[in-house]
Amino acid sequence: MRWAPVAFWMLLFCAAGGVSTAAAQVPASGNVAAADLPVQVHLGESAENLYGPWHFKVGDDPAWAQPGLDDRGWETVDLHSADGADPDLGTSGFVPGWTAQGHAGYSGFAWYRLRVNVDGARTALSLKMPDAFDDSYQVFVNGEKIGQFGDFTRRGVTAYSSLPRGFRFPANLRSGTIVIAIRVWMDSATRFYTADAGGLHGPPVLGLAPTIATQVRLDWDEAAHTVGSGFLEMLVLLLALVVALTHFGIQRNDKAYLWLGLVVIVTLLGNLIVLLVSFTTLIPQTPAILLKDVLLTPMRIGLWVLFWASWFGLGTPRRLWHLTCELVLLLAVCTAMLRPPLHGQVVSLHAGRVLTPAVLWLKLGLAGVLIAVTVLGIRRNRAEGWMSLPAVLLTAVANYQSELRIFHIPITFSVLRFDISLGEVSTMLSLLLVTWMGSRRFLLAQRRKVQWELEIQQARELQEVIIPSRLPQVPGLHIESDYRPSREVGGDFFQIIPNRADGSVLVIVGDVTGKGLRAGMLVALIVGAIDAAARENPDPRHVLVSLNERLCERGYATATCLAMRITADGVTAIVNAGHLPPYLNGREVEMDGALPLGTLPGLDYTSSRFQLHDGDALVLMTDGVVEAQDNEGQLFGFDRTAALMAANASVREVADAAEDFGQEDDILVLRVERREQVDLLASVAA
Repeated sequence: MRWAPVAFWMLLFCAAGGVSTAAAQVPASGNVAAADLPVQVHLGESAENLYGPWHFKVGDDPAWAQPGLDDRGWETVDLHSADGADPDLGTSGFVPGWTAQGHAGYSGFAWYRLRVNVDGARTALSLKMPDAFDDSYQVFVNGEKIGQFGDFTRRGVTAYSSLPRGFRFPANLRSGTIVIAIRVWMDSATRFYTADAGGLHGPPVLGLAPTIATQVRLDWDEAAHTVGSGFLEMLVLLLALVVALTHFGIQRNDKAYLWLGLVVIVTLLGNLIVLLVSFTTLIPQTPAILLKDVLLTPMRIGLWVLFWASWFGLGTPRRLWHLTCELVLLLAVCTAMLRPPLHGQVVSLHAGRVLTPAVLWLKLGLAGVLIAVTVLGIRRNRAEGWMSLPAVLLTAVANYQSELRIFHIPITFSVLRFDISLGEVSTMLSLLLVTWMGSRRFLLAQRRKVQWELEIQQARELQEVIIPSRLPQVPGLHIESDYRPSREVGGDFFQIIPNRADGSVLVIVGDVTGKGLRAGMLVALIVGAIDAAARENPDPRHVLVSLNERLCERGYATATCLAMRITADGVTAIVNAGHLPPYLNGREVEMDGALPLGTLPGLDYTSSRFQLHDGDALVLMTDGVVEAQDNEGQLFGFDRTAALMAANASVREVADAAEDFGQEDDILVLRVERREQVDLLASVAA
């Protein structure tokens, strides 16, 4: 099968003093057919194209390699090129195969035989086989096998993509009549690719061993120029892969770089297969076709669709994901049915007529999804969407270059003697554009990140100002706190406002809804409102009612809060707005429930009163303690919290226990203990 590029047929290679005959000089007198007479070849330092006519017969028999076989009843085949061009690859010297010469439904073995009279050979002879053939062959000279391409075993034949090959004749064969027999095998699925498959698609070349070796090297050079651009594409792909993985490693939340990396990996694998089969026999023909056509090509198209969806900020919605995966899977299955070993064996020939347009429509379906994603992306991201449009178009060209033949668009060009396909150019340009746009987006994201970090730092500094780091000294009370935000900017807050006139103190603990910078800004608003309300009236009920009205005016701003006022003689008034009740001497204080601040306007709150005696301790905390969660999803909970309270744990011990268990939210613990005797002794001593 002509899967690797085919080299141009060599012109007659002549050195100084060497002249070759132009063609077979065959007398046509009498009743002897021209095909039954040997081809006369005079070799100087040149090589001769063996156009024939060759004797040809389908089937297989080892005796057909023998020189004495009477093959006069066989068909004759002339290996001159009629139109001079390969319909698939566009290379010159192409000869239609046996499916176009009366054997359309045949696959398997066939034989070519030719008698050659040689004179003038001073060194060993060699035969260079054509670079275009289907799919494997063995070469016999006077009944002796001198070489083969493909693996011929009892279990069958393993074919490889065609490569330049030359085979040396036995040393004693330099002149006289030589019978060349070529046994060719074609896979049953090959005839479904083109209408002219089967056998040799060009003449073998007979010449002196050094001359043939030179022509084989030239064919290798031509093959390198045909697929050499693949190495340049590999370099661009590797660059794009490094950029994609680097950006994804830094920005894990941007999945576009992950999809781009997968696109590049799949494309790299496809190119690697092409290069391997173009220069080696490491991968047989059928596995190479299955890997590239059936697996990698549909995957590459689907991954491009998902990449652009993620790039435009559309994400990967479930419907888009399912639709893309279903189309890719159907395309892979239908393509597999048109490839060996299924086509012609498991799948009938009539089914192939349906599957071929089905493959086209499935590819067009994926193209339709890509168009829809692009339109939505441009609507969502005007400037960046239009900037990405050239890369999207290049992506489409790279994946649909074979379909462009319908519009008679050339898909292969020659640049500096290197053949380069439209798909390769489109792939490289699209990846270069995407890499540039990705780097640009990355730099903009880094700039926004720096700006965001600066804003967070400023918010943190503001929060450090409004939330006291040094607690005020209140006569008769010992106050300690431990505050551990889960992020750079926390959403918990507390305020301690002493009243120097009557010796009382207002203590407020709260937790705003949400996290991060927005929560920090809301904390700043609440702290300012607390200060204003306390100046007007330090009663905790009045403070919470005022805060509720202020938050309701803003909308979508809620917070739980507990306000407590302790007088100089220990009388304590507590008002709760959806917050955790405090613990008094290790036991939870029973309080009426109430809605958080900012829930409904006009709310009133119930105040509870009790006497705080010397040595009594109140512990207030936010829900970051009880909602701490371990790796198994278990909560720290109220039971563990109550056990710490019963053990008279310090604020640091409580915060450490919750943090070590698994901090999920901001943690705030505040402890207020009445110490009359200590203050009295201190005043007497003074």
